Amino acid sequence: MTIAAVQIPEELLARVPVEQRGLGGDRDGVRLLVSCGAQEVSHHAFVELPGLLRAGDLLIVNTSSTLAAAVDGRLGHARVVVHFSTLGEDGRWAVELRDPDGRGTTRARAGGPAGTEVRLPGDVRLVLEEPLTTRSPRLWWARVSEPDVPGLLRRHGRPIRYSYTEQDQPLSVYQTVFALPSADGVGSAEMPSAARPFTPRLVAELVSRGVQFAPVTLHTGVASAEAHEPPYPERFAVPEASARLINAAKAKQIRREALPWKGGGGRREGGRVIAVGTTAVRAVESAVGPDGVVRAAEGWTDLVVTPERGVQVVDGLLTGLHEPEASHLLMLEAIAGPAAIRRSYDEALRGRYLWHEFGDMHLVLPSESSEGCERSENPHTEHCASNCW
Repeated sequence: MTIAAVQIPEELLARVPVEQRGLGGDRDGVRLLVSCGAQEVSHHAFVELPGLLRAGDLLIVNTSSTLAAAVDGRLGHARVVVHFSTLGEDGRWAVELRDPDGRGTTRARAGGPAGTEVRLPGDVRLVLEEPLTTRSPRLWWARVSEPDVPGLLRRHGRPIRYSYTEQDQPLSVYQTVFALPSADGVGSAEMPSAARPFTPRLVAELVSRGVQFAPVTLHTGVASAEAHEPPYPERFAVPEASARLINAAKAKQIRREALPWKGGGGRREGGRVIAVGTTAVRAVESAVGPDGVVRAAEGWTDLVVTPERGVQVVDGLLTGLHEPEASHLLMLEAIAGPAAIRRSYDEALRGRYLWHEFGDMHLVLPSESSEGCERSENPHTEHCASNCW
């Protein structure tokens, strides 16, 4: 059976954050599935992550902050909800109009037509002008009479949520520990959720063990949960300092290949480049040149990472569990191969892992050595950690 044919049971949809499930824990109280190549899969708690990484490993993290991007409006006499997705270079916003479903969430509606006017709080007018792309008719470019849209969102917006969640949450629930406000007030329409389980304590432990962090930025637009459309262009930035860190890690790998490690009782050297979330992959893979060197870059990326395109920079990925038809699975297959992802998702279903932004996590590492995977440093781990290379 292909992943696309898998049905996710309703009870495996994470409806509230882990810290609200009565377990008495923090954000890092989720579970962590670790897959190494097509054969090795093991089960952990996310707090064990420091024991699964090595000194010299590099985590690429997205610093985009989450916006309160859902605003109530009126289309004639009808209520609508506007999801603000992306700020364009010409000052227009890519938006999606949705219908309230009577349960506090929304359902998809057809986009357009051109000239549609929506009244927003504070006598603000929003006018649809044209579809974002011919492939994505849900999203339209719109003019907003209020020039300070981030201010409008702060005053009248709330975080975007979908019907699988139980209730509205404060914006703080959707901010990651790496989130930084941008100078122009823009950010992500939806949380870069792979980083959500990180806590300051866990970050401090990783740093103390020699794990490094390379910040990048990619402002995510609204998800395509209904139509499973391919990703559309998003704004990104890879700073010079992060590019240097990534290139140094890749150079370290080349030196290790020239002088391969021979074993002998020591813990193997790190140097793996692991992206925290598919957004981090898209950003850094958009900044690599034909020579394999990552350079500082910013602007728009329309990159879609597929198995045919492959990846040039990242060796592994820390991510949530994606819907079987989501385009993000193509990225996972590009990193680990379809067999590994199929096995991992079978294990996730058998293990009753939880899906979506408040759900459990998946660490994807390639198997680069016939010597297999090392064991976790944590003696309390129930299963062998797939700590590859």
